[in-house]
Amino acid sequence: MLASHADRERAVDVLRAGFAEGRLQQAEFDRRVARAYEARTVGELTLLVADLPQGPVAVQPSLPPAQAYPPVPRTFLPAPPPPTNGKAVGAMVCGVLTTMTAGITGIPAVILGHTARAEIRRTGQGGDGFALAGLILGWLSVAGWALFLTIMILAAASSSGGP
Repeated sequence: MLASHADRERAVDVLRAGFAEGRLQQAEFDRRVARAYEARTVGELTLLVADLPQGPVAVQPSLPPAQAYPPVPRTFLPAPPPPTNGKAVGAMVCGVLTTMTAGITGIPAVILGHTARAEIRRTGQGGDGFALAGLILGWLSVAGWALFLTIMILAAASSSGGP
């Protein structure tokens, strides 16, 4: 396919970006720009910029949609988010379930929360918010049980030791 002026300018823009990023020496850049302006076909332009990251290119109607864009190299993709720690999710679930289980899942929430936060600091996984929420809900449940048992013990002691 014959190259248009827009195709040549697009290739020169890619070359300028590569030169600005330090991927090309001045002499190499000058040679490639000269060849880009002399190119007659899109194939010649593609060869000039094939070793440079270039982002999306114009859709070519002769190619199916899957082949219209070249794949982006992994180095230019954003880093994937770290996986969420499973114990942190478990701590959160146990913490939320304390309201439905009358606080029975509070102690597992505290244990899982502390374990998860230690693993998160060591491995760099995600889920610190889940672990912290599970810890808070678990400790509230444990404190509620402790308060309830203290009141029951005081009530039993005051009723048995009466006049």
